[in-house]
Amino acid sequence: MLSVLGLDVAYGGIAAVRDLSFDVGRGEIVGLIGPNGAGKSTTLNAIMGLITPRGGDIRLAGTSVVGRKPEDVARSGIALVPEGRRIFADLTVEENLRLGYAARRDGESTEADSEAVFELFPIVKEFRSRHAGALSGGQQQQLAIARALVARPDVLLLDEPSLGLSPTVVDVVFDALARVRERGITVLLVEQRAQRTVALADRSYVIANGELRLTLTPGDANDTAKMVAAYLS
Repeated sequence: MLSVLGLDVAYGGIAAVRDLSFDVGRGEIVGLIGPNGAGKSTTLNAIMGLITPRGGDIRLAGTSVVGRKPEDVARSGIALVPEGRRIFADLTVEENLRLGYAARRDGESTEADSEAVFELFPIVKEFRSRHAGALSGGQQQQLAIARALVARPDVLLLDEPSLGLSPTVVDVVFDALARVRERGITVLLVEQRAQRTVALADRSYVIANGELRLTLTPGDANDTAKMVAAYLS
């Protein structure tokens, strides 16, 4: 579904991602983990068209999306939940959800789409008339993911969705991602919770200094020595 091929990204001549290649199959969850500054968020931003790579290619179902505007990438079937959520605080929860429909390829909304995300995140339904700025951080994160999902993406990109959340809300988010996979949506997950990510994902790529260093599978989640070595290699 999503292929990153020899991706090369630089800021002011300084390489942030170097010759990075990986694939994400239809209906898979794939993790991107690694130390801060490794190039994980840069990779997501390049896929979304927020950054123009200096080399390589990014293909959605075999078609390159490099050079497209972010709104065109969104309408092609990719949705990004950015770090920090970026919900619209002055709008209600329901109004925030409606913004997700703008990225729909058919430009329409249905009650079934709303009900599907309400099933994943009941708190979003409960507070649908409340201003989004009045929600807690965990509730806002659930809204941000719900907003991305109503666009009916083929690929969902998530950048640090558990950042700053309580353990209880982290459980809600990870449980929801497992159910998103069951619905056939492809997920590329950048996460700080490496062990949790490795356990959930079909496989996880360890990135350091902008390069892919190691591939981990769910069976590696409890191998502390391997996890530590992956980060220190």
